[in-house]
Amino acid sequence: MKVATSIVTGKQANADLVTLAVTQAMQKAGITVANSVLLMLTSEFADKTQVAIKAAAKAANCMLVMGCTASGIFTEDDWVLDAPAVAVMVFSGDVSLQPSLHSHSQQPLFTLTAPNAIDSAWLNDGNIRFGGASGDALGQGDFSVWKNANGVTSSTLINNRAEAFFSGVKAAIKASHGLHMLNQAQLITQVDGFDVVRLNNTSPLTSLNKAWNGQNKSSETLPLHLLTAIYADNTEAMVNGNYQLTNIVAYDVLSASITLAQPLKAGQLLCWGLRDKTAAEADMLLTTHQLQQELGGKANFGLLFSNLARGPYLYDGVDRDLKTITQQLPNMPLIGFYGNATIAPLNSDNQLLSNSAVLCLFAELGTEVDIEVDIDLCETTGR
Repeated sequence: MKVATSIVTGKQANADLVTLAVTQAMQKAGITVANSVLLMLTSEFADKTQVAIKAAAKAANCMLVMGCTASGIFTEDDWVLDAPAVAVMVFSGDVSLQPSLHSHSQQPLFTLTAPNAIDSAWLNDGNIRFGGASGDALGQGDFSVWKNANGVTSSTLINNRAEAFFSGVKAAIKASHGLHMLNQAQLITQVDGFDVVRLNNTSPLTSLNKAWNGQNKSSETLPLHLLTAIYADNTEAMVNGNYQLTNIVAYDVLSASITLAQPLKAGQLLCWGLRDKTAAEADMLLTTHQLQQELGGKANFGLLFSNLARGPYLYDGVDRDLKTITQQLPNMPLIGFYGNATIAPLNSDNQLLSNSAVLCLFAELGTEVDIEVDIDLCETTGR
């Protein structure tokens, strides 16, 4: 197995930048022909995808090129936002990226999609999926995804998504929510569409204010952009971290109800969470350890998909998620992007996640070692 990455930044988005990135990755891998290439481009390449894909295929001597344009990209060596850049991962030997033409329910599908191509029927069609949605924070822009050296912009094709699986390896996938839970879960007793009307014997707004005031001693108003609703069907799922997230859209002072981004059901459990960089970093550390333990062997390469609200924007200009992974898994090839949303299996369904990072580690088949995990880390994130 030979896998390597490269990331290159330039003043202009052009084919030369792509050729340089692929050539450097090929040299690191010690190969002259790749069996497949994963190509990530910044949004400056939005109208140059065909040129970039062709350059990558030519430099790698292969036609299997899959990837996307995104607001920001990264490898284990660096991350780039707001500048023309190219990140590539090349594959050779027993491991390869295989386009998905049929259902592979036993094999997790690496999925790239534009925001306008997401629908619930496709998301949960029987396949385990992981990956992300390109696009800016609002899901807008002429972003692209492609496979088999064929790219189409999201503005011209509604079914703009690409899927593939990795042959020759085993995979471990987990989402890192990075939240600090502000209160104990409460039973939802009344809902009205997207509005949560009653929690136990109190109003949702009273519950949220109490949770926020317990965290914040100042008179600062509710920071809805940092707060989120955490929900699960039962206590066990909530305690084990198998919960789901949805954004808080608004609240009504008169009725004391809270409007969420998706409708919940009476009988579910709900608590409030705060996006917090300390909790997020601790959760990514725990996630990395748990995935290593699940693999039972050394990770040979990894993919990371991060929401734009994570990464440098959360960690004051430093991507602590990326740094945590590279510190725990030094010299492991890693590639990914900052996008509009992430995709990961959660409980029995695939979930479209906001403000979360999804990490997938891959190990060569047949490699197993004992890995110790510090279970005390679980206390840091409230799991």
